[in-house]
Amino acid sequence: MTPSLAGIRLVTFDLDGTLIDSVPDLAMAVDVMLTERGYPAAGEEKVAGWVGNGSRVLVERSLRDASGHEPDDQTLAQAHDAFLYHYGRAPSERTRVFPGVREALAALHDRGLKLAVITNKPYAFITPILEALGLDGYFDYAIGGDSLPQKKPDPAPLLHVAERFSIPPQACLMVGDSRHDIEAGRRAGFRTLAVPYGYNHGEPVAASRPDFLVESLAELV
Repeated sequence: MTPSLAGIRLVTFDLDGTLIDSVPDLAMAVDVMLTERGYPAAGEEKVAGWVGNGSRVLVERSLRDASGHEPDDQTLAQAHDAFLYHYGRAPSERTRVFPGVREALAALHDRGLKLAVITNKPYAFITPILEALGLDGYFDYAIGGDSLPQKKPDPAPLLHVAERFSIPPQACLMVGDSRHDIEAGRRAGFRTLAVPYGYNHGEPVAASRPDFLVESLAELV
């Protein structure tokens, strides 16, 4: 067993940028929303830098970039609704599982560890995406960015999941690709493990000083 898993009973995973490359489908929905409003498409590279704080912030960032100013509340709400509609039509059409993820989830599941998804993505999208990609059978629980009043980097979602399974934070591991995951894990008292290939606003996740850094989740096998 790797040192990152010693004494661990619950492993919580971020979704976008950690388990799945969802930017192609997110960017498609963002671009349709923008072009409907007369703006140029943003493209996958920009969208990758905006992912991580939930769908409303993603839309807000895209509108700010396109228009050059902060959107008002009504504009943001309407654009967010449009994004959710377009994303909901095809949330996993071009999304792919990162290499090493299936092997890691299967191995951790076989060891009897509790596995959970903690994402800032709206909850309604989690199950359809996991099912479409054949990942749903590995997880005991999932929580989205709208499941609680708080979302990452607040530690509340992590503590909620740990409490649900009656597992102390020191026996939990948070796996993610961004500073928000690492901060949430640290504040919750979880051990933290990061992957460098995801979406971290253009910054190396190593700068957030996770307890462990792996190139692929297959290293957990």
